[in-house]
Amino acid sequence: MPHILITDDDPHLRRLVRTYAELEGFECTEAGEGAAAVTALKQSTFDLVLLDVMMPGPDGFETLEAIRGFSQVPVIMLTARNEEYDKLNGFRLGVDDYVAKPFSPKELMARIGAVLRRTQVHTSAPVTKELAFGGLSIFPDSRIVTLDEKKISLPPKEFDLLYKLAQNEHIVLSRDKLLETVWGYRYCGDARTVDTHIKSLREHIGPYRKLIQTVWGVGYKFEKTEEN
Repeated sequence: MPHILITDDDPHLRRLVRTYAELEGFECTEAGEGAAAVTALKQSTFDLVLLDVMMPGPDGFETLEAIRGFSQVPVIMLTARNEEYDKLNGFRLGVDDYVAKPFSPKELMARIGAVLRRTQVHTSAPVTKELAFGGLSIFPDSRIVTLDEKKISLPPKEFDLLYKLAQNEHIVLSRDKLLETVWGYRYCGDARTVDTHIKSLREHIGPYRKLIQTVWGVGYKFEKTEEN
């Protein structure tokens, strides 16, 4: 039974999410503030964390940064703000998904299920070969990426996106296709989510950013050229 940590300073929202999550068969623990969430994660094992952005004391971003200092547990952030800067900041810190308030509890459960399926599938997968493109190497089983033999840390969703593009070298993947295959379900048509992740991913891979090419009006493709 997946164990979820619900972190929000609003007890009514925690109770609502818990009710739906338990109906889906999840075990739930609640935390009313970021510090309590960090303590809970250090004391127990969780499969996923729901984390509100706007909380008194350490906010969601500060809490996420603290969590990533010792754990790669999947994190979905709940936010009433929809600014690109906030999302990019979260992606850099390693958030797996965003859900805007007010949200549909059923949609939230769908997103939780998709993140859990994606993060748990790696435990029994067969050994997969390294993908190498010049100085950029992707190691699927260990989920490691190296640039010129130096390991970099990618947020989980950005790794999945990079791997999906690299697996389909020379093939144009539409935003909708990436939403379905990387996120695991129809993402309510929010194609901007892909663009935001691509922007952050390009920043992370620095000198190899041109491997990810924009196909205007369609999507993206991964392709090595003389320039990259």
